[in-house]
Amino acid sequence: MADSQNALQKALYEHLSADAELMGLLGSAGIFDRRLTERAMPYLVVAEIETRDFAPATEEHLVTLEAWSDGEGRKAVQVIAARVRALLHEASLALDGAALVNLMHRSTRVKRAAKTKAFVAEMTFRAVTE
Repeated sequence: MADSQNALQKALYEHLSADAELMGLLGSAGIFDRRLTERAMPYLVVAEIETRDFAPATEEHLVTLEAWSDGEGRKAVQVIAARVRALLHEASLALDGAALVNLMHRSTRVKRAAKTKAFVAEMTFRAVTE
């Protein structure tokens, strides 16, 4: 499981960070695998990857990405989330040691983060690997 999770996370990072438009929205080095409270916003976080056995030699991964912005209003995270969705929904990514069967956007939820003025867009994607 860990191998396919790591391969999926690496492929997601490489695909997203290679997009000039997304990196223009986030700034250089704007994608992380954890939230960095000392880092200036906006940025994108690979917040969670939950993996389950789906069938023999097949795994289902629920990937949660978070776009964070301290800009006024929701618009900044909505723009980032829209770009991420456009890049990942039905994307064909090469994984080391596994094959990506499909990658689909499931949902996006935009909210104000508790106790802060920041907004966060929580995006969930479903990936199936073999």
